[in-house]
Formats: sequence, structure tokens, C-alpha cells
Amino acid sequence: MSIIDGLIPATDALRIILQDAVPQTSEAVNLRQANGRVLKSDLNALRTQPPFDASAMDGYAVRQQDISKIPASLNIIGQSAAGHPFQGAVGNNEAVRIFTGAQIPDQADTIIIQENTRSDGKQVHILKGNSPGKFIRHAGLDFREGECLLQSGRVMDPQSIALAASMNHPQLEVWKKPVAAILATGDELVMPGNLLAQGEIIASNSFALASIVEDAGGEALDMGIAKDTVASLIEHVQSAIHKGADMIITIGGASVGDHDLVLPAMQKIGFEFEFSKIAMRPGKPFLFAKNNSTGKSIRMLGLAGNPVSSIIAGQVFVRPLVHAMAGLPEEQSRPLPAVLGGDLKANDERQEYMRVLIDIDDDGTLIATPFETQDSSMLANLNRADALLVRRVHAPAANTGDSCEVVLLR
Repeated sequence: MSIIDGLIPATDALRIILQDAVPQTSEAVNLRQANGRVLKSDLNALRTQPPFDASAMDGYAVRQQDISKIPASLNIIGQSAAGHPFQGAVGNNEAVRIFTGAQIPDQADTIIIQENTRSDGKQVHILKGNSPGKFIRHAGLDFREGECLLQSGRVMDPQSIALAASMNHPQLEVWKKPVAAILATGDELVMPGNLLAQGEIIASNSFALASIVEDAGGEALDMGIAKDTVASLIEHVQSAIHKGADMIITIGGASVGDHDLVLPAMQKIGFEFEFSKIAMRPGKPFLFAKNNSTGKSIRMLGLAGNPVSSIIAGQVFVRPLVHAMAGLPEEQSRPLPAVLGGDLKANDERQEYMRVLIDIDDDGTLIATPFETQDSSMLANLNRADALLVRRVHAPAANTGDSCEVVLLR
């Protein structure tokens, strides 16, 4: 596919990025590692629960015919406890002491709770009766063997994990987490903790992108920092492919300057580009390509180097791609209605994501006040922001109190 010239709308870019984005492979995990994972196939019960008629209360297991007249006195012939059922049957004028969760003895059809009895240890005196079946949990009340209780695509959570365990499944077949290789680029970058030489800056974006990937259900693979040479970029990307990356996220070098070498480097190793600019602010430089030469489709997303640009692009594009490739349900940051806390000029041909503070009015209305400075290099501003105000393409000028849309960051 030839690369699309010009600016592409953000919605079109996301559609292209997500096209045919599906889980690649599955793996078996034990129940302790299953939280948040996605079932590959339907899961059927391997047993019936409860496997026998069980008591729901502490009391006595009796026959209804022996308590037709109240009060009644019955001989205690034994007891049934959870894991230690009574071995035998209840006969005429007999009772078995029973505890919650214990198996109902043969011939018994009624549970009398202990509050309605008086016992001397040898006999139990029934002071108040009740209908047959009351306080009895019948076999299969919860589920039966062979019943499909968890469907493919289910995102496992504490409740479904407990159910899978009760169904007697020690392991689950789930979609494998997509591996996202994150590669920072630039001669000026050094890792946190280093002393800076003249012209150097700290590499921060890769940490944010890794967190976005992991929060979205993927596995982040830190590929470090590539130098501003085609050879260095190719070496790092080929290493990421060798390590099993399903997607490669580069940071920086996505524009058209003399030192922006990501596009030519990726082309040399078989990536076919589909677009190179998105009509959004911040984050206009954005590369998207695919490589199908390795036996699987590897996606490449080239993000701008400015911190706010890369993080917002990560939320808007990387997060939903990871979701799709993890088998998770489609996730969209749905804008919430709000009102402006300040005036705004008319917007241009790029969809803008403005950092704003949020106040809540007495009636619950969200009031969004944009920061005066929206520079895409300012991480402290992004950290202070409560939300992103979404300004549509060619949105007209707006005044304080006008309606707007925001995506909450926290």
C-alpha cells in the first residue's frame, strides 16, 4: 500500500491502525495469573456444584413424616459435617446432627435449624417444624457438569476466576499478551539518573508508553535508545523482532527533518508505510507501517518525540491497538459533557487535545478551564491536568460557559 499523502483525520488513522488487529497466539496460564486475561474458548464445567444435597444451616437432618406433630422427640444417631458425611440412613424417629455445607444423609428430607430445637446429646426435641426441602441446597443448584459457564472473550476477573476454580479448571487457555517493543531515538537522549552533558535531555517518554501498554493488557519490551543513524535504528528494530515483538513503538524521528530517520530505516527492513501525519494537536508527526515478511503481521507506530505528543498518541492509538491484540473488548475514551471555564479561539484543521483543569459545580456540571500554555513539551502541565478537552476540526470560537467535551485523565 502506498503511503497516504497529507494529513489524515484521527478517526481514520485509528481505523487503519486497528484493521485486522486480532490476537496472535494463546497460552495456558494457571488461575493465579488469569486475572485480566481473555479466554480463548468457551469453558465447560468439569463437575456439578454442589455435588450432593447439602445443608444450608446448622441443625438436624430429619424425615418430615417424623415431625408431623410438634413437639417431637427424635433419637440422635450421628452427625454430618463438611467433608465428613454421615455413613448411613435416617430411620423412624431418628435425626442426624448436621452442619452447614454437610451432605444430607439418606432418607432425610428436612433440616430443622438448631434454634428451633433443644438437645440433651442423645435426643433432640423439635420445637418448631418447617416444610420439606427448606435449608437444603440440592445437587446442581449452582451448575452441572458439562454446562458452559464462561464464554470465549470473557475478561477474567475475581468472580470468573473463582467460578473457573469451582468448575475444577486449574489452568485456562487465554490469548497471549501482545508484546510492544518501545524504542526511543535520538543522540540527545540519556536515561534518568545520569549527569547531562551540554545539549542532552532525559528520556522520559518510553516509561509512560510502557505503562500505557501494560495498563492496556500488553507486555512492554524496553529496547533502550537508538542513535540517529539508520544502522542503529535497524539494529534495534531487528532485535525487537527477534525477541518476538508484535508491535514496535518508536519515539522521536517521525517527522521530515535531516535527523528523522525512522521512516527510511524501517523501509529498509520491509515495513510498508500507510500514513505519516495525523490531523491532531499535539502529535501531528505519526508514522504507521506493517511488516508481513516475518510470518506474522508486525505493526509499527512512530510517535513524535515531544513528551505530551507521545503520551496523548499513546492513549489515543496505542492503547486501543493493545486492547484489540490482547483480545479485550474495544475500549474508547468516551468524551464527557462539560462547560468551558475560559474563552477559546476557533480551531483549525487539526483535532486538538487541550490540557484542562476540572471543577465541579454545585449541580454536578464539569467546568473545564484550559491551561494558558499548551506546549507539547510540558510534562508538568500534563501531570497537573485533570482532563483533555477535545476540540473538533474547525470548531468555532467558544466562550466561557459554552458546552464542550472532555476525556478525564483521572
